[in-house]
Amino acid sequence: MRTAVFKSYKNGYYKFWFDNGDELAFEEVHPRVLKQFDLKNDKSLIDKNFRITFVEDGDDDDVIYRVESLKPL
Repeated sequence: MRTAVFKSYKNGYYKFWFDNGDELAFEEVHPRVLKQFDLKNDKSLIDKNFRITFVEDGDDDDVIYRVESLKPL
């Protein structure tokens, strides 16, 4: 798990900024997470800190990042 701040949902991507300065745009979020957190519509989640677990799927040319779990800090 890493610490990240949820920044936005736009054009199908969920953007998070990590504590080391990296920014990642996730194409997929586990349905369990979306059931718990309405990242698409709940503006109160913007700039909120989370513990995040994610996976990287695909090959070197086509990588998809998927959020597996979120826990608010």
